Formats: sequence, structure tokens, C-alpha cells
Amino acid sequence: MSDSAPPEGLPGDAGEGTRAVRAGLPEPVKYEPTLPGPVFAAHYHLPGEPTGPYTYGRDENPTWTRLERAIGELEAPGRDDVETLAFASGMAAISALLFSQSRSGDTVVLPSDGYQALPLVRAQLEAYGVEVRTAPTGGDAQLDALDGARLLWIESPSNPGLDVCDIRRLVEAAHARGALVAVDNTLATPLGQRPLELGADFSVASGTKQLTGHGDLLLGYVTGRAGEAMTAVRHWRKIVGAIPGPMEAWLAHRSLATLQLRVDRQAASALAVAEALRGRPEVTGLRHPGLSDDPAHAVAARQMRRFGCVVSFTLPTRARAERFLQALRLVDDATSFGGVRSTAERRGRWGGDAVPEGFIRLSVGAEDPEDLVADVLRALGESAS
Repeated sequence: MSDSAPPEGLPGDAGEGTRAVRAGLPEPVKYEPTLPGPVFAAHYHLPGEPTGPYTYGRDENPTWTRLERAIGELEAPGRDDVETLAFASGMAAISALLFSQSRSGDTVVLPSDGYQALPLVRAQLEAYGVEVRTAPTGGDAQLDALDGARLLWIESPSNPGLDVCDIRRLVEAAHARGALVAVDNTLATPLGQRPLELGADFSVASGTKQLTGHGDLLLGYVTGRAGEAMTAVRHWRKIVGAIPGPMEAWLAHRSLATLQLRVDRQAASALAVAEALRGRPEVTGLRHPGLSDDPAHAVAARQMRRFGCVVSFTLPTRARAERFLQALRLVDDATSFGGVRSTAERRGRWGGDAVPEGFIRLSVGAEDPEDLVADVLRALGESAS
């Protein structure tokens, strides 16, 4: 049986934990491992005409195939018209989607409050003759920029501000104008929301973050309806060589087995931390979609099943923020988010986000929530002096 064939025995209505544990596994073979090890190959035996799935290492790899199938089963369970492509990083996936779907003279709509590398992508798109419009995520503001657009790029929840937009509403408006829609699903993960079920054409994410969750690999992916658009994404991956290593792909697949456990624990703990921060006099701009009084909560509750592991807030000054970070004992001062070890950083240090100097992005890990809350509140107290 071809390794690319889907496994049998996984019910279409299987629970998310079951799906995360079983997704992408091959059919069992006596004396073989349940998750075969990574295949390291630049070339394959290929006598005669190349008719099989694996011909050259830049095009396909059995380890990618299993991972891509697993992610597809999480992003669009029960569907056989969806394809997933893995990439070397989240930015490789983002770039492949944007540059494969736009041409000189096209218009692309991006969020003005999205991931800090998007301005770099915007500059390159404009250098290629693509018009780029931007609008904030909150309030569905991108609606006003859709006329004549070829592609709408949504980031919901946005990073690092955690605003949320009504994905269904934006998709319907974009499709009515003939535009494709891609959703950056990095912060939500497929267990937080499924963009394709909300009508989007593509779900794009950095697997570096919570999808794999251990802070030990770089990965990205694009999931979309099989067809011309995804063929173009695949072609882009081939010509630029933005492929994942087989070891990274294997580690990512292994990590998916604990995805539901991690996401549930981290989301619950993030909400506990956010609730503990609510009402603190030194904290302003507190955001987490799971908070009942968060501006995004009503929309998020309609389209998200889990609200994520990130909490953002602002302390009065840069110095206060730095003292807070230094006082933390269970939270590492590091960039990225979604890992099993909690991290936090002052986002203004990078210079790419329109945030106050004291803005903190806190990524809640898998530590005991009581310990995390105590650590955060203690660090707030110590940072006052």
C-alpha cells in the first residue's frame, strides 16, 4: 500500500484528542513502528518513467506526506478535497501563498496589526507591482479595502494585539468581490478554529509555535482546497526550495499527538492568568479573547472553540516592563509563543509592532496554573520598586 494513502479506521466524527493522536499514521504493519522514522533521501530508485509519488527530495518525501496528511485531518476533518503542504518555516508558507497567488497589477489586502514580518512582505509585493492595502483586524475594518482585491489575508486572533474579526463575514464579502481568502491560523491552531469551515480558501500557519509546541523546530504549512491555487503554492515551494527537513517533519508529527492536551491546558491557564491580571492598577490594555469582557470575546466565541495561550497587556513604562520580565521565575524572557514552557517579552524591543514601550506578550505554557499566576503577580509586585 502506498504511504500516501489515508489510514483506515479513523471515524469521521472522531474526537479531537483521538484525531490528534492518530492523524496521518500509516496502516499498521507487523513489526513496524506506529510512526515510521524520518526518511533521509535526496533521491530515490527511479528506473524507467517517473510514475511514482517520490522522485526527488525537493519535490516529495514520505515523512512530509504523513505530516501533511495529519495536519489536513486536523484542519479539515472528514474532507478529501483538501491538500496540505509543509514548509521550512511559517514565513516560507506565508510567502509561498502570497507570492503564488498574486501578480503585478493585483491588489492584496493585509492586516495593519498582524505579524511583524508582514511589512517586509508588503515591501516585496509592492516591488513586484502588487498594490497592497492594509486595515486593522478589529471591527472587520478590512471590509472597506476589498473592492478590486485579488487576495484577502486575515490574521485572527492578531499577533500580538489579539484582536479578532468575523471570518465568515469577511470571507463572504471577499468572495462576492471575486477575492480569495487566506487566514493565518497560527495563534488559534486547528483546535482553536478551522478557517476552511468558516469559508476561507486557505489556512496558513507557523508550525513553529503551538502546533508543535516545544520550541525546538521551525515549520510552516498551507492547507487549502485541492486545485489550481494549491498547485501554484506547490510550484512555488518547488522553485524556491522552501522545504522542511525530514527530521523536523517527523518531530512535528510526533508532537501533534499531545496537541489537544497542550492546547486545553494552556488555554485554561492563559484565561486564569488573564483573570488574575484584570483589575490590577498597573495593567492596562489587557487582552485575551477568552475574557468575557474582552472586546473580541463575542466574535471569538462564535468562531473559536478555544481561545489560545497568549495574553497581552501594557505596563506603565519600558523600565517597569523590563523589571517585571526580570522578576519572573517560571517564565522565560524569549520571543515566539505556544511552547510548553511559558515565555514573555516586551514586544517593543523589536521595533516592528505598533505597541507601547511597556507592552508585554505573555505566552502561557503547561506549568501548573496556580504557580504561574503566583509568579506573575509576585513579579508585578516586585517590579513596582
